[in-house]
Amino acid sequence: MTQIDETMTRRGETWLSGANVRPTRQRVALASLLIGDGHDRHVTAESLFAAARDAGEKVSLATVYNTLRAFCEAGLMQEVTVDGSRSYFDTNMDEHPHFFWEDNGELTDAPARELKIERLPSAPDGMEIASVDVVIRLRPKAQ
Repeated sequence: MTQIDETMTRRGETWLSGANVRPTRQRVALASLLIGDGHDRHVTAESLFAAARDAGEKVSLATVYNTLRAFCEAGLMQEVTVDGSRSYFDTNMDEHPHFFWEDNGELTDAPARELKIERLPSAPDGMEIASVDVVIRLRPKAQ
């Protein structure tokens, strides 16, 4: 990620206001890092914290976690859990699968048009399926 400029800040403010999220200084800074260049991002709280520090922002890791959760609750991002202890936050809100690259811990979008789920199990009584998350784990082929 990069230094936060005026254009990135405006994009971050617009993103937040579109979801009725109060634009505090720290939220605007984090939003600017996430969407300021117009590209979707997959971040961990730790990677966004490091990017904020690199950009000269004074923000705690706890604030980053809380802000990412607030962005998810506002419908700005989605959380993608790849294992019990690692979550990524994705700014692409379209339904789509992900590749998880086991060798470097990176999460990227997988081509949605190539995924075909023909049938899901029935939900238990009184429940409905809210979403289906697909994470495809990748590793180098054995030599």
